[in-house]
Amino acid sequence: MQAIHTAFSSSYAQARLKFLAAAQAAGLEVESHLHPLRGIEGETLAMDVVRDGDLHAQRVLLVTSACHGIEGYCGSGVQIHALGNAAWREAARQAGVAVVHVHALNPHGFSHGRRVTHENVDINRNFHDFSRPLPHNTAYRDVHPLLIPEVWPPDERNRQDVANYIATHGLTGFQAAVSGGQYEFEEGLFFGGKAPTWSNRTIRQVLRQHAGQCQQLAWLDLHTGLGPTGVGERIYAGADDAQAVARARAWWGSGVTSIYDGSSTSALLTGLMWTSVADECAQAQYTGIALEYGTQPIDQVVYALRGDHWLHQHPEAPQALAQSIRQAMKQAFYVDTDAWREQVIVQAMDALHLAVRGLSQPL
Repeated sequence: MQAIHTAFSSSYAQARLKFLAAAQAAGLEVESHLHPLRGIEGETLAMDVVRDGDLHAQRVLLVTSACHGIEGYCGSGVQIHALGNAAWREAARQAGVAVVHVHALNPHGFSHGRRVTHENVDINRNFHDFSRPLPHNTAYRDVHPLLIPEVWPPDERNRQDVANYIATHGLTGFQAAVSGGQYEFEEGLFFGGKAPTWSNRTIRQVLRQHAGQCQQLAWLDLHTGLGPTGVGERIYAGADDAQAVARARAWWGSGVTSIYDGSSTSALLTGLMWTSVADECAQAQYTGIALEYGTQPIDQVVYALRGDHWLHQHPEAPQALAQSIRQAMKQAFYVDTDAWREQVIVQAMDALHLAVRGLSQPL
């Protein structure tokens, strides 16, 4: 338990130091893509990449954290633990699999305790061809005025308006409207942006460099915030293709869910990060999942997100209120108990081993 606990961190700055130290202890070089801004403590922000395996390996496993900034508390811990797990590293090596760890896809959000980038963009809604018309989320237009009220905590009228919407459309309908991704309200929730973000451009560069020549590519993207506490839902992350879905379920189990058939706790989304594989690694057979760990009920998670966006628009908020909002955000995406952390690691290591086994199978 102690070894698991020490892989996790209390801040982005600490997590980055632990990740760099773990790479050094494993004898691996770090490739750092520096973010143009600084962190909340004035620290350097970076998307740090470590390749554990042959530079010319034909089988590559990509492991990524902090796509949604604050979710990096979980994902970083998994990566640090994996780098220190000699048995796991040897299993990958024996299978001819190069493991590429990308630490902090969104380091700014991780450092500042937010889910979004400094442009208020959700990276996992940002992967579009912005020269073409963007999707319209008409349902979001209806809920946007309710999500960020004039005062926080919301007054009775706002609470009743939200309750009425949920009563009419159901909690699932509310979740879909809020989280599906939207491109109209730049200050709103789940905004997909108007152009590729720094994180979008940088992960594409990493993909080209580390998976641009391989035959097989697996991607394990680490997330939190949906589902029962401590349960790591394996959500298929790929095109709506029956053969690819079947392959993911053959690798990671029949319990792999999908946004396409309604089996996932996630709503149907647009602008997803995995779509970059077709652009940057078209030669590879691709198989991916998001490992999504539950924290709190979805209504509490959405409430925390609403508070975070309100605070971002009200920097003059009293310190005590600001602190309570930030604490609620962290609790919505990271359960600070050893029991939860152990659940995270056990399920992540199982998924990592299964990915290596899947990649070992002939094409």
